[in-house]
Formats: sequence, C-alpha cells, structure tokens
Amino acid sequence: MPNRPTCRIPPRGTTLVEQILVVAIAAVLACIGLPSLRRLAASGELRQAQTELIAVLNHARTLAVQAGRVALACPTRDGAHCSDEADWGGDWLVGLRGERSGQLEGAPGLRRSNPSRQLRIRSAQGRRSVQFQPDGSAGGSNVTLLICHRGDDSRALSVKVSNAGRVRGDKGTPAELRLCGSG
Repeated sequence: MPNRPTCRIPPRGTTLVEQILVVAIAAVLACIGLPSLRRLAASGELRQAQTELIAVLNHARTLAVQAGRVALACPTRDGAHCSDEADWGGDWLVGLRGERSGQLEGAPGLRRSNPSRQLRIRSAQGRRSVQFQPDGSAGGSNVTLLICHRGDDSRALSVKVSNAGRVRGDKGTPAELRLCGSG
C-alpha cells in the first residue's frame, strides 16, 4: 500500500493555558483601571449634584420674579416643611414663602432630591434656606453650598448665590475642602 500524505487539520479553538493567560491579563488591567473608574464616577456624581442644585435655585429665583413674591429654596426632612438644619444633603423644596412663618406657603412648587446619598451638601455659612426677592435678588441670603463626596475630601464643588441673585457653580477652594473634611 502506498503511503498517502495525510492532511492534518489544525485544531480549532484555544487551549486552557491561553484562556488562563487572557483572564489573568484582563484581571491585571481591571485592577489598574478600577481606581480611575471610581474617581471618574465620583466626579460625575459631584457634577450632577451641582447641576441639579443650580437648577433648583434658578427655579426658585424664576418663581420669585414671576409671582412677584419672595420665594424660598430649602432642605427638608419630611418633604413638606423646610428643616432647621444647614445640611442640604437630603431633599429640597422650592415654593413661595409664607407671610409670617418663614416656611413655604401651601404645597411646595417643586420637590427635588439629592441625586446621590454618597454626597454631603452643606451650607458653608450655616444658612438654612435661600430666599429670592420679587426682583430676583437674594439680598441677605447669599450662600455657598458645598458638595463633597463621602470618603474623598480631596475634591469638592460649590454652588454660590450672590446678593444679586446670581447662581453659579465653582470648584471648591482649599478652605472649602477643609470644611468637607470636618463634616
């Protein structure tokens, strides 16, 4: 019988050693990239909270101008009344201020929540509310609200309301970063 050449078909797929090598490389890359991913997520949460708080305060200012009355933005614990705390880390209310109580009149016009419970939001001056006058100013109610990520006091963002009523976002100053660490 003549020798016939044999056609060898190369094996398909991967070996166990190759698969283990790929998994090991993926694990090393994940360990290298995970801290950066956490910092990126924390940074995104800070920016989201800052944007949300700016929108809430701008809404209160617009409400004051449109209604021709004093509008109030404040933190709340029960969802119906302004709390008497400088901690803005929970829910927020916006509405028209009552004549005598310093609380909201009737049902609040807007209820918003802090987007992340991983964040601390506090008033640098201890203000418990922001009041906008019918002309849009916040005279006597200027405030800096500081947004800190729990567990990472190296970065903070702030929302500042001027006496003229301008609401703006900013990076936290070194003094504000120290306030993050103290709370």
